[in-house]
Amino acid sequence: MSVEAQLNNIVKTQGAVHLTLIDPDSQSPVIAGSMAELAAKGGTDAIMVGGSTGAGGTVLDQTLKAIKEHTDLPTILFPASAGGVSVHADAIFFMSLLNSRDVNYITANQAMGAPLVKKFGVEAISMAYIIIEPGGTVGWVGDARLIPRKKPALAVAYALAGKYMGMHYIYLEAGSGAERPVSTAMVGAVKQSVGEETKVIVGGGIRTGEIAGMLVKAGADMIVTGTVVEQVSDIKSKISELVDAIKQ
Repeated sequence: MSVEAQLNNIVKTQGAVHLTLIDPDSQSPVIAGSMAELAAKGGTDAIMVGGSTGAGGTVLDQTLKAIKEHTDLPTILFPASAGGVSVHADAIFFMSLLNSRDVNYITANQAMGAPLVKKFGVEAISMAYIIIEPGGTVGWVGDARLIPRKKPALAVAYALAGKYMGMHYIYLEAGSGAERPVSTAMVGAVKQSVGEETKVIVGGGIRTGEIAGMLVKAGADMIVTGTVVEQVSDIKSKISELVDAIKQ
């Protein structure tokens, strides 16, 4: 079964997916492997690997190898550029930052990375990436025209554009370490517009099970947490809290 099919099946049978994001730039591969193992024990469904500053090359490969040594969960690349492609991953979120002002983040990096994805045989999962204010580092690096928190109609417009261009997933991102996550009103509006077949992912500023549960109740199919995993001393317990809150 493909990674995308696995994730969709979890949404269907368990209510929502939890994804743990590990940035290769934030710690050594050895520590990343340990983090992934603890997240797996906490019940996370897959490990995303990548970051806003574009970690790639040897450090990315070593991080993926270390993660695979500690868990059998699917590994999904979350690349900032074509340099974020690795043969050691199971899948890649092949995404376009739709509200970027820079063509490099909309189509150019995708064109450069696509031959590598094919060569390496990495499963591509098409995704529309939409940055919501405050946006954080990814908003700055990606030169995004941030969607205002109080303008859900704009997020809906971009989400529908992604759906009509054939993208299977819509990722609403408030930015790593954001003080507040994407609003439940915006999540609900986007989910209602794109329908059940297109999955809505929400990330940024999600620190508690209560918040994660509210976002899933509003319409999120998948929840991404990364910064909180780097900050807590008990990764397993924090992941368990988040997972328990979003599963049926």
